[in-house]
Amino acid sequence: MVGTINEFNLGGNMLTVRDKAPDFVLEGYVNDSIKTFKLSNYKGKWVVLFFYPTDFTFVCPTEVIALSKAREDFKKLGAEVFGVSTDSVYSHQAWSKELGELNFPLLSDFNKQISHQYGILDDEKGVARRATFVINPDGEISWLVVSADSVGRSVNDLLRTLEALQTGKLCPADWQPGEKTLN
Repeated sequence: MVGTINEFNLGGNMLTVRDKAPDFVLEGYVNDSIKTFKLSNYKGKWVVLFFYPTDFTFVCPTEVIALSKAREDFKKLGAEVFGVSTDSVYSHQAWSKELGELNFPLLSDFNKQISHQYGILDDEKGVARRATFVINPDGEISWLVVSADSVGRSVNDLLRTLEALQTGKLCPADWQPGEKTLN
């Protein structure tokens, strides 16, 4: 996919690496309850914020379940994981019951403000693009990827990327945890 942000019909201006991650206060569903989550409460931690188009679709549940299964791996790396879509918190609640217990919150950006602020809102469809942001402990975006709605993300590559970022060093292509970094 090659084109400009306008050609992809993305809302707002897309953020990039080293930008300050916009704070948010969103309702989310986790562990059989609805809670409020504020990004600034996680300052000092790594945060994986992944946006997905909608609940009750084909590709999205594969990603959500894979990320949930890898929760302990993210936890070992000191990272909090949040899923975000423009569905309501009640949709997340119903979908979670269908998927089974999830190990991280699904946040509701029902008014589409956060998707717009992060620059990944598809204005035409009214949903978030499939996008992942890794936010460092200082609250800055360290890594991001936006992909076609039809292609799910690799949890293994996300974990590898998070670990590479945490080295604070130069990591070559296909670097794997435990391998040498570049000087």
